[in-house]
This record gives sequence, C-alpha cells and structure tokens, in this order.
Amino acid sequence: MTSSMRALGPFTTTAVGLGCMGLSIEGKPDQATAIDVIHQALDAGCRHLDTAWSYYESGGPEQTNERLVRQALDSWKGPRQDVLVATKVGHYRNFTDGRPTWAVDGRPESLIRHAKESAQALGVDTIDLLYMHRPDPQVPYQESLEAMAELVKQGVARTLGVSNVDIERMDLARQILGDDLVAVQNQFSPTFTSSRQELDHAAELGLAFVCWSPLGGFRAPKDETRYDAFRQVAQERGVSHQRVVLAWELSQNRNVFVVPGAHRAATILDSLQAADMELSEEGMDRLNQAATA
Repeated sequence: MTSSMRALGPFTTTAVGLGCMGLSIEGKPDQATAIDVIHQALDAGCRHLDTAWSYYESGGPEQTNERLVRQALDSWKGPRQDVLVATKVGHYRNFTDGRPTWAVDGRPESLIRHAKESAQALGVDTIDLLYMHRPDPQVPYQESLEAMAELVKQGVARTLGVSNVDIERMDLARQILGDDLVAVQNQFSPTFTSSRQELDHAAELGLAFVCWSPLGGFRAPKDETRYDAFRQVAQERGVSHQRVVLAWELSQNRNVFVVPGAHRAATILDSLQAADMELSEEGMDRLNQAATA
C-alpha cells in the first residue's frame, strides 16, 4: 500500500479525497468545469469522493451534487469499481432571514427515505459508505442510529459513518452499529483542533477519521496567524501552504483522511500530493505548536 492509500473499513482508498460540496452549492462553477475537476482528480489517482444528499443550492433542486458525481463517474474512462463514494443523510438546505442555510432532519423515516434517494441519484444499488450527517436535537440519537442500521440490513448501504459527533455519540454509534460503523467525519484543521480528542478516540476504536474543511473553511481574519508556521514550512519546501496543512493532518495518525474541496482542478491536484509529503520531526513540532497556540 503506497503512502497515498489507506484502509477505510473494508476499502483501500486515497488518504486525500475530493470533497465535492463546493461544486454544487452557492458559488459553484459551471457544470462542465465541475465534471472536469472530478475527472482530473480521478485521473491523478484520487479514489475517494465525498458528497451528500444536502449538497445543493438552497431553494434549488435537491441532491444536485450526488447527480453530478454520478454523471462524472459515468463519463469517466477509468476503473469505477476502485472509487469509494461516500454520501450523507440527515441535512437539508433552507433559508434563514433570506440567507442560504443548513437544517437537520434525523427522523428515522427521513433518513431511510433520503438514503434510498441517494442510492438512486448515485445510480447504485448499495452505497459504499453512508454517513449520518449531523445529530438532530429534536430526535433521540439512538433512534436515528437504529434507522442507519436498518439501511445496512436492507442493503441500501454497505458501511456506515457518523459525522459531527462527540465521543459520547461515537461510543453510542459503535454500540448500535457495531462493525458496520467504519468512519467518523468531523471538522479538523489548524483553526479547528477541538475535535482532536475525537480523532484519537476514533483511532482507539479502529475507525477512520475523515477531516471536513481540512483547510479551514470560512475562517475569521484573526485565525490567519495560525497558518503562519505552515506558510513558513511551505516556503522552505517550495510548495503551497495548503499542501503542508493537509500533510500535517495526515501525519496525526494513520486513521486520518482529508476531503478538501476544489473549484478548480489545479487545487485538488495540488492537494493530492500532500499524501506523499513527509514532514520532519522539527517541522511537525513547529506546526503542532502553531495549531495549539
């Protein structure tokens, strides 16, 4: 197994995946560009695509991104069977005071219905990896998890993941889902290190930890100083600081995966090279100190 490939449950896939959200929500590129981004990522060796039922513009057609992923894979000339496609249910788009927002729906009947719609949109009988996108405060988490377990029983999903969870919910998910639970997807980046305990706990449980918004997402200007050390290391190595950020995250543990987004092919092509970047012990110390400052 090369440094760019890691075990995620029963799958062997790339440590750097493509987070496809930005290709279908507000600010998205045109469809031809979006498909080209996915194709170029796949041609460069990416074998991990991350999407969700809720990746569409507020007020627009639902499941836009899942359909985009299917179209990109159907038109790609490479080995489709080697590509892990992960999707998520439990979120939907909304408006709050006229602004596009996100809302949650963890009702068992909604999770089951949306998962079946996801499989249909992706053009598969069984989803490779299906996450519950976010806990719903209006629904007991156990009830939502039991619905996820039912989806495996029905053959809608092969494996399961949970997202945006704390250790208590992670343990409950392991208790209810057993070996069908293979991954946890939480936010993690130099400006969001509060989920490090979940990262470590996932490793203890033998679960993959997938970082969303690994490059920081929408961060406040005051957070930019956290990236100074990453820019310094990047300058010393002659690479982008984004590549250094991703390499630092992947160096936390062998169970870590990252799914950076991209609006341009050049962005994801650069990100994919992070899996083969080795950081020195001195460099890691500098970056760890910067991320915890």
